Amino acid sequence: MKKCNRTAKDEMELEQLQKEITALRREKKIHDAQNKLFEIFINMARSSKEERVLNVTMQNALDIAAQLSGAQKGSLFLLDKNGVVTDSILTQDQISGEKRSTLIGKVIDKGLAGWIKKNLASGLVTDTKTDARWLTLPGQSYSVRSALTVLVLRHNTLFGIMTLMHSLPSHFDRISVDIAQQAANQMAIAIENAKLYKKLEQSKISLENAKQSIEKYSKALNDELKKGKKIQKDFLPHFLPKVKNCAISSYFHFALQLSGDFYDMFELPDNHIGFVIGDVSGKGVGSALFMALTRSLLRIFSGSFATGDSMNFGSINEEFLPKDALKAVSLTNEYLAKEHCEEGMFVTLFFGVIDPITGKVLYINGGHEPVLIIGKNGIKQSLKATGPVLGPIQGAIYEIETIQLETGDMLFGFTDGVTEARSETRDFYMRSRLKNLINKDFYGSVETFLEMIKTDLFAFIGDAPQSDDITMLAVK
Repeated sequence: MKKCNRTAKDEMELEQLQKEITALRREKKIHDAQNKLFEIFINMARSSKEERVLNVTMQNALDIAAQLSGAQKGSLFLLDKNGVVTDSILTQDQISGEKRSTLIGKVIDKGLAGWIKKNLASGLVTDTKTDARWLTLPGQSYSVRSALTVLVLRHNTLFGIMTLMHSLPSHFDRISVDIAQQAANQMAIAIENAKLYKKLEQSKISLENAKQSIEKYSKALNDELKKGKKIQKDFLPHFLPKVKNCAISSYFHFALQLSGDFYDMFELPDNHIGFVIGDVSGKGVGSALFMALTRSLLRIFSGSFATGDSMNFGSINEEFLPKDALKAVSLTNEYLAKEHCEEGMFVTLFFGVIDPITGKVLYINGGHEPVLIIGKNGIKQSLKATGPVLGPIQGAIYEIETIQLETGDMLFGFTDGVTEARSETRDFYMRSRLKNLINKDFYGSVETFLEMIKTDLFAFIGDAPQSDDITMLAVK
C-alpha cells in the first residue's frame, strides 16, 4: 500500500515535470522566434535602404506566429489610439486600393477581428461553419475552418490585432491561443521599433527635402546679398579726391555681407572738402539701407550735388560758409526722426569740413567715437561728441566746433568695430590699446599709419569671428 502511494506521487511529479518542460520548450521557441524577428529588423535598419521596414517586420512577425501555432494563413492589423487601422498585412495580398480598404472595413466591423476589438479578449473559433463571429468573404479563394485572434498589446494599450487561420476544424485550442498571445506580446516590441524607424526615415526624408529647399533659398539669398554688397560698396567713394596740401587714406572691412558702416569725402565750394565717417545701429540689410539713405541725405543737404546759384546753403552773392554745409547733420536728423523713427534705428557720425589751404576744420560729432588729432609726438586732442546720435529725436541740437590742424597733423576717425573688436578669448581691443599704439609707433604716411593699425588689430583678433564692421579714415 505504501509502495503504491509512492508510485502515484512519482507519476504526479513526472507529469508536472513534463508540463514544465513543455512550457519551457514553448517559451524557448517563442524567445528564439523573437530573437530572429529582432535580428531581421536590426539588419534592415542597419542597411538604411529598406523603405518598407514596417511592412517587412509585420510580415516576418506574422510568419513567425504562424510557425509557432501551425497556422496556414494569417492577417495583422495595426491600430492607432483611436482604433483606426493604420497598417495591415492581409491574407489576400493580391488586392489593393479601394477593395483593400473595403475588406479591412468589413473584417474590423463584422469579423472576428471586430469582435476582439470590441471585447478586448482573444477569440478562438474551432469551426467557422458554426461560429457566427467568423465572416466568410465573397469570392474567398481559400478555405478556413478554424481560426484564432489575439490582441497585440504595448504598454497596456491595444496596438494591433492578429488573426491566424487553418483549413481544418479544431486545429487551434486554448494552448494555441496562449502561444499566439505570448508571441503577439513579444512581436509588439519589434513592430513598435519598426514604426519608430519608419517615422525616423520619414523625418529624415522631410529634413533632407527641407535642407535642399533651405540650400536653394540660401543660395538665392546669398546671390542677392552679394548684389547688395556690390551696390553698397558703390555708395562708398571709389577713389578719394586728390586734395591740395592733404594726404587722405581709408580702410573698410565688412563683418557680414552688408554693412552699417560708411565713410565719404566730397568737394564743396571754395576748395573746401567735406568728409564723413559713420556707423548705423545693427547689422544686415536694414542697416545697409539706413546707411545708404543717411549718406545720400548728407550729400544732398550739404550742397555737394549743387553748383552755382542752385546751392542750397546760400545765394550766389553769399560767401561759402562751412557751417552752412554742416547744417546737413540737423536736416538729416530731422528727416530720419520724422520718417523712420518707428524702425528704432540710429546712426552715429562725424562730419567735418576742412579748408586744405589753412588746415581749419569745422565739425559736428553726432554721438560717434572721438576723432583723434595726431601730431608728430602722438595724440594731441580727441574730438568728442557735440550732439546726440541721428534718428531718434526731432529737434536735436548739434554744436559746431572748430579745430586748427598744423602742418604734419593727422585727423583719424574710426568706427567702434575697431575699439570693440574681440580676440579669441573674447577680450576687447579697446581705445586704450589703440591710443598706446599711436603714441608709441606713429610716424610716416597715412597709408603706413592705417596699415599699422590694421596689422595690430587683426593680430589681436586672430581666428575669432569679426563681430562688427571696421572702418577707418585718415586725413593728414
